[in-house]
Amino acid sequence: MEYLDFEQPIKELIDQYEKACNIGEESDVDVTATCKQIEKKLVEKKKEIYKNLTPWQRVQLSRHPNRPYTLDYINAICGDTFLELHGDRNVKDDKAMIGGLGKIDDQSFMFVGQQKGYNTKTRQYRNFGMANPEGYRKALRLMKSAEKFGVPVVCFVDTPGAYPGLEAEERGQGEAIARNILEMTRLKVPIIVVIIGEGASGGALGIGVGDKVLMLENTWYSVISPESCSSILWRSWEYKETAAEALKLTAIDMKKQKLIDEIVKEPLGGAHGNREEMFDTVKNSISKAYSEFKNLSPEVLVENRMNKYLDMGVFKG
Repeated sequence: MEYLDFEQPIKELIDQYEKACNIGEESDVDVTATCKQIEKKLVEKKKEIYKNLTPWQRVQLSRHPNRPYTLDYINAICGDTFLELHGDRNVKDDKAMIGGLGKIDDQSFMFVGQQKGYNTKTRQYRNFGMANPEGYRKALRLMKSAEKFGVPVVCFVDTPGAYPGLEAEERGQGEAIARNILEMTRLKVPIIVVIIGEGASGGALGIGVGDKVLMLENTWYSVISPESCSSILWRSWEYKETAAEALKLTAIDMKKQKLIDEIVKEPLGGAHGNREEMFDTVKNSISKAYSEFKNLSPEVLVENRMNKYLDMGVFKG
């Protein structure tokens, strides 16, 4: 397990706990009481740290190297029912955007999401979760297939942004994202969006339009990353913490602004602290969200979705 700067006190207590347990195993000394005492301290320290997280610390948690990614959720939720589908039928198969059919209990869903890598090799293979235009076109192709067969859509958002390279711009990155936003507002099947990590810029919006938008507790959703915002405003990355505060990018801020519908609670210590519990929570949240929309007619579904997005940013004096 890797630890972030502000998690160091937790790491120290875990090290102490492991040492005490080892002493107990290697000698005849009874260390049960000591271990219980350290365990109690550990829980208290975790509660203290994770209860008072700053926006920047939540950004750091959303990028934690041990945090589960899209395929982890899909494989845990769907098991062996998941069938991955490839290609945009135009350019190629974008490895940063994955999608396919899977089942939660007896209900089929079309899953779409950005996928990051676990090490240097897979990060390059997945392009760090930054999709090219063909990734967004693949996502749209799968959503259109889902619409054709009346299958609801689930989108997992976790990207530092759409790929900003020259070749992406040449192939119409902006148009691909805009097209997805347009088509998703009109899709005739329920769309459930879950922000599981980073929700940055148009890269997130390209698969982020939904009837229900869920956001995990330690994630962020914003027009720009704190580092980029800091470098634009202050010509330096040093002010990223100030930028994170000003951007109002946390789940609590997003819910307050009515830009998302629900915050999904994470286990103590973040999603990576107890993966199995996180997978169960997300699975139940998706099923619950789907039950709200499954009996609505396509016309009502689209109208409600349109109205929901038209109401955003409207303030009455």
